[in-house]
Amino acid sequence: MTPTDESAPLADQAAVVAAYQGIEGSYSSVALEAYFTARGVALRGLGVRTFRDVATAVLGGRAEVGLLPIDNAISGTIRDSYDLLAQYELLPVVELQWRMEHQLLGRPGATLSDIREVHAHPLVLAECGRFLATLSGARVVPAEDTGEAARSVAESADASRAAIAPLEAADLHGLVSLAHTIADHPENTTRFILFCGHPCLDAVRRLEADPGSARKTSLLLSTRHERGALTQALGVLAEAGINLAKLESRPKLGKGWEVLFYLDLEGDTAEPHIAEALQRLDEHTTSLQIIGSYGVVRTPAAAPKAPAPSCASARAVAEADAQATENAAARNYPKAARSSRPQGTRVPIGYGTVVGGDEFVVIAGPCSIESREQILATSRAVVDRGARALRGGAFKPRTNPYSFQGLGWEGVALLTEAGRAVGAPVISEVMSVDQVEGLARAVDVLQIGARNMQNFDLLRAVGKTSRPVLLKRGLSASLDELLAAAEYVLAEGNPHVILCERGIRTFETATRNTLDLSAVPVLKERTHLPVVVDPSHGVGVRRWIRPLCRAAKSVGADGLMLEVHPDPPRSKSDADQALTFDDFATIMQDLQKIPWPA
Repeated sequence: MTPTDESAPLADQAAVVAAYQGIEGSYSSVALEAYFTARGVALRGLGVRTFRDVATAVLGGRAEVGLLPIDNAISGTIRDSYDLLAQYELLPVVELQWRMEHQLLGRPGATLSDIREVHAHPLVLAECGRFLATLSGARVVPAEDTGEAARSVAESADASRAAIAPLEAADLHGLVSLAHTIADHPENTTRFILFCGHPCLDAVRRLEADPGSARKTSLLLSTRHERGALTQALGVLAEAGINLAKLESRPKLGKGWEVLFYLDLEGDTAEPHIAEALQRLDEHTTSLQIIGSYGVVRTPAAAPKAPAPSCASARAVAEADAQATENAAARNYPKAARSSRPQGTRVPIGYGTVVGGDEFVVIAGPCSIESREQILATSRAVVDRGARALRGGAFKPRTNPYSFQGLGWEGVALLTEAGRAVGAPVISEVMSVDQVEGLARAVDVLQIGARNMQNFDLLRAVGKTSRPVLLKRGLSASLDELLAAAEYVLAEGNPHVILCERGIRTFETATRNTLDLSAVPVLKERTHLPVVVDPSHGVGVRRWIRPLCRAAKSVGADGLMLEVHPDPPRSKSDADQALTFDDFATIMQDLQKIPWPA
């Protein structure tokens, strides 16, 4: 983007001048540049301090168009922008839907543990609250915009300062990404309105959405302060078959008893049935302002930088094989495939712990909960030694019907008590559909055991909850079957799935199962979901677990799941593979020496 001088007359500008809030490297500037590039239109950006300055720059003739954010999927409606569009009777040209890829940017050489200050626009800070809570001791510092936040960090020469901004700001200011996809929800989209004054200049016509694109109309209205007034108004739209894309309200300033409603309709005022409905709607309101109709465009992301050419035929073959694998994955399990989310998925599981983020996460606890004393002692021991989450079985699927089956709901209560006591999220296995609702209320993560990996009714049930799901690989399941099982959960709307390699059944009898560590890099290539390894079940012998933990971290797993017991010989479940507290401490010390990610 070529910046422009606010004092330069438009006649001297060969390109379209677009005003936006912030400086180069802010989200508004990045979204503008992507859209103008896609339209083949030359852009001269005019960065200003406030949203109101964006509007006045267009009205004053310093810019032909302006860009304002109007809402965000996490933080909601940006009411100032709607108010400015209405107050100055600005004309919407197009709605840009921009996926916000928030990055934590720092100086080269900085690490997450160094960060003590995070700078960003207040709206962006609100969208990343869960991640910011994981930065122990770091304070947030509001900035005028994300571009300014990145520039400030770059100029400070202070490795303890970081900014939340787009990756383009890192390239612009010489920063590096310390963490990516840090918004509270992975599908974080901001809607921008590109607008012009009244009337629009001819140059702006090149920026309109293509014919045939979806159309929207934005309104502001208020109704009489009486029962059923809003219902009658909305009934007019319903009778006309008009769908609402947005409905939000706020009190009118100075008139607390009157409410102003923001509405986005699907369709255009040029359509006869919409024009007629709006005329009828006017009869049921005390005020009605039609902001305007406009096309909707999902702004394309910037094109990735081309890799440097290579004459290594082996690399070309490997890349072709990987692409073929990815294409097959996209066909068979589209929501789980790496191509649906190339940057990977971060699964927040509670108490600031994120699996698939920037930390190797260890989950530990007993195979089964046996008593209050046992679970409390184990929880304190593993958390004190570095575990970030607790595991414990309340309902135990056992091969032998006479083996200990767990304490049931009493065990669930003991596990949640232990989690609260040590400040850690808890994970427990759900065995049947009728247990899902109760367990989802009690625990932080629902575990699907190996025997239930293809219990499709159970997968659908946990997919309807808001709890993260840890999905274990079946005893004889292929990786494609594991990913297909994950697709069942994702297809029901639950995006938070963690895969677990826990060993498969082979002809080898020296170990309980064969821990398939090759599954980790394969899964990392095929899916965006995080992968943890359970070497306890994988090998089934206490003394062999330690080296497998080191290996799991080395091959790039996102974490481990380990069985720990105060007195393994007396364990009622899987005594041979349960670690002592000292065993667990030794493993945690080993892991500190292993580079990660691999």
